[in-house]
Amino acid sequence: MNIHEYQAKKLLSAFDVPVGQGEVAETADEAVTAAQELGGALWVVKAQIHAGGRGLAGGVKVCKSLDEVKTYATSLLGSTLVTHQTGPLGQKVRKIYVESAANIDKELYLSLVLNRNTSQVCIIASAEGGMDIEEVAQNHPDKIVNLSIPPATGIQGYHARRVAKVFGMLDKSKDVLHLLQGLYEFYESCDCSLIEINPLVLTKEGTLLALDAKVSFDDNALYRHASIVELNDPFEEDASETEAKAHDLSYVKLDGTIGCLVNGAGLAMATMDIIKHYGGEPANFLDVGGGADKERVSKAFQIILKDQGVKAILVNIFGGIMRCDIIAQGIIAAASEMKLNVPLIVRLQGTNKDLGKQMLNDSGLNIIAADGLDEAAQKAVAAVKG
Repeated sequence: MNIHEYQAKKLLSAFDVPVGQGEVAETADEAVTAAQELGGALWVVKAQIHAGGRGLAGGVKVCKSLDEVKTYATSLLGSTLVTHQTGPLGQKVRKIYVESAANIDKELYLSLVLNRNTSQVCIIASAEGGMDIEEVAQNHPDKIVNLSIPPATGIQGYHARRVAKVFGMLDKSKDVLHLLQGLYEFYESCDCSLIEINPLVLTKEGTLLALDAKVSFDDNALYRHASIVELNDPFEEDASETEAKAHDLSYVKLDGTIGCLVNGAGLAMATMDIIKHYGGEPANFLDVGGGADKERVSKAFQIILKDQGVKAILVNIFGGIMRCDIIAQGIIAAASEMKLNVPLIVRLQGTNKDLGKQMLNDSGLNIIAADGLDEAAQKAVAAVKG
């Protein structure tokens, strides 16, 4: 689960991580009031969406007067911001963050993320802040340091000294240590999956400041954090993904044309891979789970059919706990409620497969049957290509 910058900064400040002073606003008048209360002569107005690249897309602006704050807030609120992370449709701006401008001397990069190769949280740091870190990693890998944090010891002095050296400010090692300790405590206690500060700045007054903050949480641990769940903004999520989550379905929308309905995450990934192998593009990842009932399968089918980009549907079921006849019931129920106007390719194997196939045959649905996964993928790709 992702949260907005203003929410992330509020949480970070509770762990003694230095952040700027700012207020969230939903109207231009609220933005002006926020700037007045913050005081000063310079403010930064930022669009609040769950995507990076806001600055390049025109979603961040330094304002030198209250009139500029109002003008920019008026133009930004309700607009659609298109960045390299939103996709071509962009994301509607419903909230903005008004923050006191910082007196910047250096822009740095700092993040904490799980390294799945070592099963440890790692620190990623670079003196090239304010930039796309993937571009830095590709063109200047020597400018990035990656340090693992042993769970038995947590943050140690050598972590801070190494990061401070990369930043070119060894004299600030104690400040870096304090910052890292706060970030790591937040990461562990709140079950984060990512904390990214880009840029982390050194001000001309000599203080470190998190000028931006991107925070993601492990969905599997949210049951332990009711207060964090309340921060979720449903407007920032795909409507189909939100609907799927409400029905305990693992669904991720993609840009392809072949809808996938599969039981088991591993089989779902393999199905997507083999579709790609035969020249097709999956329209989604969808795992109905091993214990799904007819209603959940029907809902999954409906969600796939709502995607206007879907030109064919591939159902790939290996019946273990999930019986093939249950899948068949769900498909028939969904098809009876929604007009099925795309080719349907079905591969059923495992528990009650013959019963499931018979039910589909008797349903009158136009189904393309397949016995093997290769055959199913080839038929799905061929159906899309006409």
